[in-house]
Amino acid sequence: MNTQNSAAEQDFADRSGLPAWSYTNPEMLEAEKDLLFRRHWQLVCHVNDIPNAGDFMTLDLVGERALVVRGNDGEVRAFHNLCRHRGSRVVAEEKGHCKSAIICPFHGWAYNLDGTLRGASHPGTLPKMDPVKFGLKPVEMDIWQGFVFVRFKPGPQPSVSQIMARFEAEVAPYGLKDLLPDGAGVWSEDIAANWKCVRDVDNEGYHVPMAHPGLHDLFGSNYHDEDLAQGASRSYSRFREGKGRLWSVEKYKNLMPQIEGLSDEQNTSWLYLGVFPNAVFGIYPDSVIFYQEYPVANGKTIQRGACYKRPVEDRQMRVARYLSGRIDRITTKEDEQLIEWCWEASFSSGFDGVILSDLESGVRSYHDALRMLFPVLAEDEPLPGQLAIVNQALLAETTP
Repeated sequence: MNTQNSAAEQDFADRSGLPAWSYTNPEMLEAEKDLLFRRHWQLVCHVNDIPNAGDFMTLDLVGERALVVRGNDGEVRAFHNLCRHRGSRVVAEEKGHCKSAIICPFHGWAYNLDGTLRGASHPGTLPKMDPVKFGLKPVEMDIWQGFVFVRFKPGPQPSVSQIMARFEAEVAPYGLKDLLPDGAGVWSEDIAANWKCVRDVDNEGYHVPMAHPGLHDLFGSNYHDEDLAQGASRSYSRFREGKGRLWSVEKYKNLMPQIEGLSDEQNTSWLYLGVFPNAVFGIYPDSVIFYQEYPVANGKTIQRGACYKRPVEDRQMRVARYLSGRIDRITTKEDEQLIEWCWEASFSSGFDGVILSDLESGVRSYHDALRMLFPVLAEDEPLPGQLAIVNQALLAETTP
C-alpha cells in the first residue's frame, strides 16, 4: 500500500465541502428549514427598534411568523403573529405601533400588549375564554446585548447569551445595548441561490483580495477568520496603514474619529461575530450592522439586515458611518454575484466539488457543523423519500 498516496487522498478528502446534491435536494431544504431555522435562534431586531409601549417588529421565515412587541410595563415579549381565532396575522406590517391593544384585522379580536386576550368581537356568540389560555402564543426569546432572538421550536442550542458569552469582554466597550436604529430600517433582498451558498461565500476571507477591492483597500492582509466553534465564529480586520487607493476608503480612514472607550486598535478595526446558523454582526467603531439569510426555495434566499448608530453622533461620525455603509453595500453586491455562481456550479456536469484552502477553514468548520446535525451530508444522495430516514439512522449510530 502506498501510504504517501493514501495520506494525500485523505488530505484532499478533508478539504472537500458539501456535496452538490445538498444544495439542490428539496428534502434537504425542508429538513434544514425545520432544524436550522425553526429550532435555532433567529435574530429579529434590537430592543431600541421598539422603544415605546405598543411598538412592534415582525419576522417571517420558513412558514413561521414572529411578533416582538414592547408592553405597557416596558418588557419586550415575543409571540406567534397568529390570531387564536382563525390564524390571521394580528399585525400586517414589518414594523409599527399599536396604541393600546393588538387588534386582529380579520374579525377584530383584541389582545393586550402582554399577549393576553382582551376580548373577542361578539363575545356572546362564543364560549367564555380564559384570557391567558386564549392569548397570543408565546415564542421562546433571548436578548443578547440588546439584540432580540427568537426560536420557534425547541432546539439543540443553549441561549444566545451563553453562545456569545466568550465575546462579552471584547464587545463591552462598544455599548451595543445603547445602539439606535439608523433610520433606514431593516432591508431585505432576494438572492437567486440556495441559502448555504451565502454562508459559503461569507465564511472566508480568501476571496477578499480578488473580489472586494474596497475591503482589500481598507484591510490589506490584516484580515483573519476564526473557525466556527461552540455555535459562534469570529473574524477580525485591522485597517491597513498608509493612504487608501479608493476615495471612500481614504475619506473613511481620515474622518473616523477616536471613540472614547475604544482602544486604539478597536478604533481602527472591524469585528465580525457569527451566530450559527445564519446571523452575523459587523461591529465597527462608527456603527454596528447585522445581516442574516434564510431560505424560501432552493433557488431563492432572502438576505435581511440593518444598521445601528451610536446614541451620540456628530456630523463627522455620520459621514464616517455613511462611508462604512457604502463600502458594505458594494461588498454585498459583489458577493451576490459570487453566491449565484456557486449556486450555478451545483447543476454543472463538470462540477466535482470544492477543494478548500487553509484560508477557507471557516467554510470547513461550518460544513462540519452541518454534518454533525445532518450526517447524511457525508453520503451519496438518498433516494427520494429516504433522506430523513437515512439521516436518523446515521444519527443513531453516532449517539452513545
